[in-house]
Amino acid sequence: MPEPGALELLDLQRSLRRIAHATEVHSRRIDRQVGLSLPQLSVLSCVRDLGSGVTSRAIAAAAHLSPPTVVGILDKLEMKGMIRRERSHEDRRVVHARLTEIGAKALSAYPMPAGEAFRTAFLALDPEERARILHAFHHVAGMMETAIPQLQTELEATNAGSALL
Repeated sequence: MPEPGALELLDLQRSLRRIAHATEVHSRRIDRQVGLSLPQLSVLSCVRDLGSGVTSRAIAAAAHLSPPTVVGILDKLEMKGMIRRERSHEDRRVVHARLTEIGAKALSAYPMPAGEAFRTAFLALDPEERARILHAFHHVAGMMETAIPQLQTELEATNAGSALL
């Protein structure tokens, strides 16, 4: 007999895989249309939303990406002319990112990452239902994030074991 909640957990895992698959499909479509990946779009949006002169550390926190990943993405966005980086006058170790006109135009032309049909359906829900969905997603994301250190430890142990073979 399965443990209590096992069937619900299996259903949740299937739903998460469906969401991941749909996100990947939309990401490829957007990349073909505009030439930016979803992480690049996320970083570019953070540069816009966090304001002029934002640091890569602040972008990493807002986009839920590692600082080295953000620096690599900023490099690509700068090569495309979508952002400009400048060293701080007060502390030369600090680098600020600023959105360029090209970056602003790219963001305004970018389609909804989850698709227009999703946007329409989500916005058609009553505000209480949207709030419940957001709460549930935040809760699931938090539960998944708490497992990351344990997963990293298990992966490192597995890699160390295979290195010995």
